[in-house]
Formats: sequence, structure tokens, C-alpha cells
Amino acid sequence: MKCILIYLLLFYCILGRAQDPSSGITLSFENTELNQVLDAIEGTTDYRFFYLKDWLGDTRITASFENIPLTDVLETVFKDTFLNFYILEDRIILTQNNRIYDTLPDYFLEMRDTLATQTAIPEVAKNTPTPVFELEQSSPNLTGIETVRIGKADAQNLQKTYRLSGFVRDSKTANPIQDIAIVLRNSNLGTVSNEQGYYELELSVGLNIIETKGMGLENIEKRVMLYNNGQLDFDINENVEQLDEVIVDGAQRTSITQEITGTTTIESEDSKDIPLVLGERNILSIATTLPGISSAGEGATGLNVRGGRTDQNLILLDQGLVYNPTHFFGIFQALNPFVTKDVDIYKGGIPAQFGGRLSSVFDIKTIDGNTEKISGEASIGPVTGNVSLEIPVVPGKSSLVLGGRGAYSDWILQSLDDPALSNSTASFYDVIVKYKHEINDKNTVSGTAYYSKDNFSITNDSLFNYSNRLVSANWTRQLSDRSVMNLNLANSQYRFGIEFDGPSNTDFDLGYQIDETEFNAKFKFVGDEAHSLDYGIASKLYGVKPGFIDPLNSESVIQSFRVPRENGLESAVFISDNITFSERFSVVAGLRFSFFAALGPAVQNNYEEGQPRNDGSFQNTTEFDNNEVIQTYGGPEVRVSGRYLFNPDFSVKASFNTMYQYIHTLSNTTTVSPIDTWKLSDGNIKPQRATQYALGFFKNFQENMYEFSVEGYYKDMEDVLDFKTGAQLLLNDNIETEVIQGQGKAYGVEVLLRKNLGKLNGWLGYTYSRSLIKFDSEFSEERINGGQYFPSNFDKPHDVSLIANYKFTRRYSFSLNFAYQTGRPVTYPIGQYNFNNAEYVFYSNRNEFRIPDYYRLDLGLNIEGNHKKNKLIHSFWNISVYNVLGRANPYSVFFVTEGGEVKAYQSSIFAVAIPSITYNFKF
Repeated sequence: MKCILIYLLLFYCILGRAQDPSSGITLSFENTELNQVLDAIEGTTDYRFFYLKDWLGDTRITASFENIPLTDVLETVFKDTFLNFYILEDRIILTQNNRIYDTLPDYFLEMRDTLATQTAIPEVAKNTPTPVFELEQSSPNLTGIETVRIGKADAQNLQKTYRLSGFVRDSKTANPIQDIAIVLRNSNLGTVSNEQGYYELELSVGLNIIETKGMGLENIEKRVMLYNNGQLDFDINENVEQLDEVIVDGAQRTSITQEITGTTTIESEDSKDIPLVLGERNILSIATTLPGISSAGEGATGLNVRGGRTDQNLILLDQGLVYNPTHFFGIFQALNPFVTKDVDIYKGGIPAQFGGRLSSVFDIKTIDGNTEKISGEASIGPVTGNVSLEIPVVPGKSSLVLGGRGAYSDWILQSLDDPALSNSTASFYDVIVKYKHEINDKNTVSGTAYYSKDNFSITNDSLFNYSNRLVSANWTRQLSDRSVMNLNLANSQYRFGIEFDGPSNTDFDLGYQIDETEFNAKFKFVGDEAHSLDYGIASKLYGVKPGFIDPLNSESVIQSFRVPRENGLESAVFISDNITFSERFSVVAGLRFSFFAALGPAVQNNYEEGQPRNDGSFQNTTEFDNNEVIQTYGGPEVRVSGRYLFNPDFSVKASFNTMYQYIHTLSNTTTVSPIDTWKLSDGNIKPQRATQYALGFFKNFQENMYEFSVEGYYKDMEDVLDFKTGAQLLLNDNIETEVIQGQGKAYGVEVLLRKNLGKLNGWLGYTYSRSLIKFDSEFSEERINGGQYFPSNFDKPHDVSLIANYKFTRRYSFSLNFAYQTGRPVTYPIGQYNFNNAEYVFYSNRNEFRIPDYYRLDLGLNIEGNHKKNKLIHSFWNISVYNVLGRANPYSVFFVTEGGEVKAYQSSIFAVAIPSITYNFKF
């Protein structure tokens, strides 16, 4: 072997007389180029360097040496380079990445003989790290592949595997590319780039052939000689070649390989083929088709995740919080689908960086704009119109994204023959602006501004409105090859109002508002191949105006009233370590310590200890000055998830989470409404707490064509908030007398079968779940249903969803959406009685009965324009029918007394089939 001959030659040369490199030298350098440093060493000693000038690059050295041995000087000089050195008599030979060895491993010759005779390799050879011997490659499969050398060989730290990491970017725009598969040729080893384009692989030392695969992008192959941990970035071009079929299975293995349980990502683009009400794309509605996520019904704002309340979901848009992400009572999402990129949903193992909610996190991200040319997308539907624009600002560096949508439903209502509806109004709009600028390879800044507004009036005398406002600013900096920093500042506001202008003199203007300002600093550090750290701090300041009412005009007799403002500070510090014990077993272990302080100015009511809070137990009040601490809460939140990989297609995952929630919604309606108010924890209302356990089995079949998973969970909740019978929640400055806190538990099993490839694709989901709550007390006014567990308002034991899309051709496809749910609980009147010559209705225990079961079938036909490369616009038609069966699914059941008889009535949002046609186009 050629390498052995070289080593023998070196041994022979060493027999000659060599100078002593241990003698000290004295030199000093200040921002000196490396070639000048080497010249200075040559001028001070008898040694001469042998190297290629291209190896030195633009490295500069700042150091001072006084009577320091030459070997130590060289170690310092070459520390931050990829250069190694070897001293041979009066010559210093430099090598790039690799190093020269003058001894071989003890077993090397034995291993060579073993390979020649095809006998078993000695165990010592298998288990002991060895130097990298770069042999000549004669394989025709490697012809024309670029060779890159990564890392710097270190004889003191030889390992069998090292970590290769880097970023995948668009070669023209420099934007990160997500979901690119980076795989090792002829193996099952691979990974997928994340939203920042970052990837990480653990590879064997020495030769590795790395390939990238991505839909619509060129595939890149590189011959990687790996000597140590290092970074390899990929700049990828679009692939304009017409392909019959491209299959990328990297992302489809994510459900198998990722450690965190109960996670799902929904791409906004994927929702265009699913038939929904009035043809509107809605990723939040798509989320309800997944196991473990549901809503209280059509027209119900908010989502219930694994038996949790709607206020227990943390909904983020570019790291800023959105309190109500829906329009028109949940029928439409308040997010422009053309600007929305995707949403990551965490309902099991919630990462330590997220906090403040008990049930889930919806992390919604917007698109990055095109930095090369103006592009956009728009749609026209029966009720709404959407448009988005991507405008380059600094070519290749920055872009501006503009999005707007609005409803023009008023003219439809006014054209109806029904007088009750022709005088109604229902309109909404939302706008969003995002700017992103890549300052350089290490620094990127972005900002997002969002606003949505709803106005509706079903009666002639009342006008309802609610709005969301969000502003966020973000700075991402790559601190080093291993460390990334992300700083974010966001402000969010939610408000609603009611204007009543009736025939009497009781006209009023009522309103509510909540603001929050949050700052968080997050850091990611990739250590050795076994550890990857995420850590940071977060803090948010709340300001709540719980309600006000003013006379609408001078004739009104309404007196102005304001519930005192509430203030609070919620902060947290967190750390999480992704620990890889082996290729099969890895764990994400995190700890979050959260802290909440209710702040003044405020007047806190005090009640007699051990008595229910009411007027009779009221004792006195305590006044607090501005920013004075009223009450504090806090504690550790444990976040642990683990994954064991039995084989590349089958894994088992488990998780354990504890969470705190310091803010609550106040509602005495069955479903959440836009006029529900938020209440901060204080001296009388404790924060909610939850503990969740989860265990899941995940299996892929037929080369990742099919995914199958079964996941079970159990959740305990403490201090869950509910209301007393007959509670007055709006404009009540003694709200603690109207609410009670108790226990909750939720458990269930979620089953998902998904088909990813082929003409027919989609998923079938089934959930069996229970959500139960208990309010027990020695005082009857704080006890519900005898202090026993009873179903929550959104307890639906059985939930089935089927989503299917069949592609007839590249342009034509047919879609189906079927949903079935157990009817939600309801309280019925079960009798009447007379008291003091008055008739009263006697009700059952709370939520003892159920409304009829819910089921719905939607169908859609999708027609895409031709796929010519050079065309002005690309069009897409969606023709759909919502509720094809015309079923009058009950939204609520209510009771009225007519002629001394109690009668039940059922209301439905969509009682007939709703056809729609939507035209979409891109340019």
C-alpha cells in the first residue's frame, strides 16, 4: 500500500539527526497574516515550512510568546485552522485536515492480513478508533463528485464517529430551505433540514458520500472526508428538469425519528385540496381532522386539544401571541393562507421554550418573501377575497411580504328576502406585513405586523366587533459554527366591543381589552455528537382592562363604569438537552422554571378563611400601589420526551410534562365566544396546573408510503376555572365571587393511518377521549353535581375524520372530507315545580345529557392550470360542496316555555349543503 511506503520513508528520515523543537523561542504578533507568522518563525529558527499557500487563507494571528517551545507555538498558531504540522529534522510539513502518523496501530498489520484472507476482523480493530487513511478511489460511481474535507484530525481525540452539521440555503435568495433530506448514500442514515435550514448528522470517520434530495430542487452529491466535527453548507438551485416522479422520504420518517411525542406539522399549501366551508383554506380547521384536536362544533371559536379548554392553547404567529385566530365565530381563520407557511402543533411533549398554557402550542410561521422578483397569489371566492405580494427590497438580501383579505358578505345578506337577515351585517378583514433582511451570513432580522377586525350585527340594535393586533421583531445571529442566538420582541392586543342603539334610552358602548408585551432570548448550542442544548429566558407584561361601559349618546341613562385594570408579569428561564445515547435511543430532557406576579395598582378583596367567597364572607380590602406585588406564583415545569428506534421504520416514544397557566378565560356559554374575557391570576384566583403522560407507537410501511401511529395520554389538571350557576361575568369587579376552581382529568387513545404517496393520499384518524371535571366543597354553592366528576362541555368520546385526495391527472383531483363526533354534553330541564304561585323549571345535573351526534361529508373537485414553465400566471380552481348530506347538525339545544309547556329547540349553523367555487392564481 502506498501509505505504508510513505510511513517507512518517514521512519528512515527520522533516523537522521533532527533539531530539538523543545527549545524556547520568543515572538509577538498583532493581527498578523499567517504567512508572515510562518516567515517570522523561519527567521527565528533553523526550521523551514512546506505547504501550499492556498491553505493559509486570510487567517490572522494575535499572540505573544516568550521562551515558549516551538511545538507549543505551532499548536497555538494553527489552533483555529484546519492545518496540522509534522516536524521532520529541520523541516515542518503542514497538512490540511489530515495529519502525518509516524506509528501505526498495533493491530494494523494484523487487520491487513485478515482482510487479505477474508477472516474475521479482530474485535480490537472494530472497537478502537483509528486514523483516517485516505486511499485512492477507483470506483466509477465517484467520478466527478466534489471532494470536501471536514474537520481537523486530532491524534489525542480519535473517535469512530463525528458530527457533520450545516445549513441548506437557496443559492439565489440565500433563504433557508426546510425539509431537504440529507442522506448517506446506500444506507438508512439521514436527516431533514429544519425551518432555519439547519441539519445535523452523525457519520463514521473517513469517507462518506452525502446526497441532498428535495422536490423541485437540484440534488447535490459530495464526497466528504470526515476527520472531526465540522460544518458543511449546501447552496441549492431550482431544478427545472421535468421529472416523471420524485420521491423524497426524509420528512416522512420524521414521525419515526423525532423524540417529541404528539407533534404535527401542517403546510398551508396542503390545505388547498381539502374541501372546507365556502372554499376557504383553513389550517386550523385541518388541525381538527387530526386525532386529539376538536372544536365544540360549527361556529365555535377555539380548539380543544386532548381534553383541554380553548384558553389552554398557546397560538403564536411569528412568535407573537394571537388571542383569537378566527373570523366570524370560528367559521374562517383570521390568517391569510397565502402568507401562512405552516404550523407546528405540539400536543404531547411540549418543548421547554414554550410555556403559559396547559394543553398545546400552535406555532404558526409566515413565508419568507422572494428576494429576486415580484411574485404573488390571489383568490376570489363567494364570500372572501385574498391577495399576497412578495416584493424584493435589496436583491438577494431582503424582501417585503404584504397580505390582505376581506369578506364581502354584507351584499349577500342584504339581497336576501328574509327581513331579519337583510338588515344584518357580517364583515371582516385582516392585513399582514412582513419584512426580512439578511445582513450577512451570520445575521438576519425580520419584523411582522398583523391586524384583524370583525364587525357583525344580527339584530338591528346591536353592533359587535372584535380585533387582534400583533407586532413582532426578530434577530437571529449565528454566534459560531455550533451556536445560534434568536432574540424576539412582540406586542399583542385583543379587544372587543358592543354598541347597543335600541328604541329605549339605554343605549351603551361596552368594551374590553388585553395587551401583552413579551421579550425572549433563545440560544441553541450543538455540543458533541451526544448533546444539543436549547436554553434561554422569556418575560411578558400583561395589561388587562376587564371592561367598561359608557352611554352611547346624550339621551342614554346608562352610567359610565370601569372595572379596575389588572397587571401581571410572567417570566421564565428554560434549558433543554437533546441527548443521543445511541443511534436507537435518544431523549429530550428539559426544565422550565416559570414565575408570575400579580401587580398593582389594585384593590384586593379579602374574604374569611375557610368560607366561600361571597358578600357574607367579605372582610376588607387591601390597596396596592403601582407595580407593587399583590401575589406571586411559580414553580418548575418538567419536559421529558424519549424515543427508542427498534428499526428504521418502527419506534416507541414516551413523554412526561408539567405546565403552569396564569391566565384564564371567563365564560358561562357552552362554546367560547368573541366576548369572553381573560382574567389574570391574583390573590383570590390561583393558576391552573397540569401533568401529562403519553406513550406512542409509530410504524411506517412500504418504504414510507404508509404511516401508522397509536398514542395514548393521561392528563391531570388542578385549579381549573368554572362558574357558579347564574354567574354574572361581564363588568363584575368582584369576579372571584362568581367562579370556582376544581380538578380535571383527560385521557384517550389516538390512532392515525396516513398514506403519503401515490395517486390516492390522505389520512384516517380516530380518537377515543374523555374530558372530566370535578368541583367539590363542603359548601353547596361551590359544589357541582354532588362533587363528582362530570363531562366537560367539550367531552366527545368518539371522533373520526377521513381526508382523501385522488389525483386523476396532474391537473385534476377529487377530494373528500368526512367527520363524525359524539354529541357534546348539555344540561336539560327534567321537570317543573311551583313555588309561591310561580312556576319554575328543574334542571338535570350539569352536562348529564348529550345533543345528537355530529357527522358531515364534504366533496371537492380541484382543477389546476397547465404546467407550462413560461406563463404569466398559474391558476387553480376549487369547486366544493360543504355538508353534501344536508344534515342539520345541532350547534346548540335551548328550551323555552310556551303556554306553560317547556319546549326544546335545536339551532344549526349549516343545515343545508353549501356549494362554492373559488378561483386562485399565482404570478
